Amino acid sequence: MFSTPSQAFDYADALSKSLLCFEGQRSGRLPYNQRVSWRHHSGLTDGLGQGVDLVGGYYDAGDHVKFGLPMAFTFHIDKEMGCYNVLMGCYREMEHALEAIKWGADYFTLDLMSI
Repeated sequence: MFSTPSQAFDYADALSKSLLCFEGQRSGRLPYNQRVSWRHHSGLTDGLGQGVDLVGGYYDAGDHVKFGLPMAFTFHIDKEMGCYNVLMGCYREMEHALEAIKWGADYFTLDLMSI
């Protein structure tokens, strides 16, 4: 749906829903404050057979596959989310945005430490 001059687009709602999408794609041991109630712990043995810890991160498209390059690009973009939150006045989503960035950053940090 395209916005018209008489109908402004609700960017705060779009941002909120995109952050919920990130929470729905989380892999690993989920935090107690997970807002997507149907998502449970998953991928807790990722990398175990190869002797590396690959638990965490985000699934790519709901297919239980994690691709590093698309995830890294996404988090490159998400770093700017803080600026967009401020510009759009979406302060209530700042905590969720920072949690989403930290979830991905923690995964990459773990991944690098296990090499």
